[in-house]
Amino acid sequence: MKTNEEIFKILIEEGFSKGDLSVFDTYSSPKFVEHQHGFFPPNVEGVKKAINSLHYSFPDFSMTIDDMIIDGTKVWGRMTARGTQKNKFGPLYPTGKKFEITVIDIMRFDSGKLIEHWGVPDKLALMEQLGMKPPPKLIMKIMSLLNK
Repeated sequence: MKTNEEIFKILIEEGFSKGDLSVFDTYSSPKFVEHQHGFFPPNVEGVKKAINSLHYSFPDFSMTIDDMIIDGTKVWGRMTARGTQKNKFGPLYPTGKKFEITVIDIMRFDSGKLIEHWGVPDKLALMEQLGMKPPPKLIMKIMSLLNK
């Protein structure tokens, strides 16, 4: 049986980077829960749709694992995600712009199967690099709400 660290690497390198969705069928529990906020269902099928969407918008999308911490049933990873926007991404039409952002992922495993995932991509950096940053007044309003 593969270690949690090995499965984490497979899911990031083969699943997210190369778009091989079969690794999620192989290594995910039927009870898997996705905790990352998104527009897809919080299950394995939702993760696969999200990956397909990323690879559609950014055909050269990839993630590089920079650091990992293994703690019992959890693996924490700091990755660098990169890509070039060639197709529509949400409301943004193709820009041809490249991005490079930090992503933090936490995966929890049970008996060699992924059971939970939390993902935290640097969405603000992504928006800025693609030219989607919100107007300064909106940023100030958001900051004031966060500081309450």
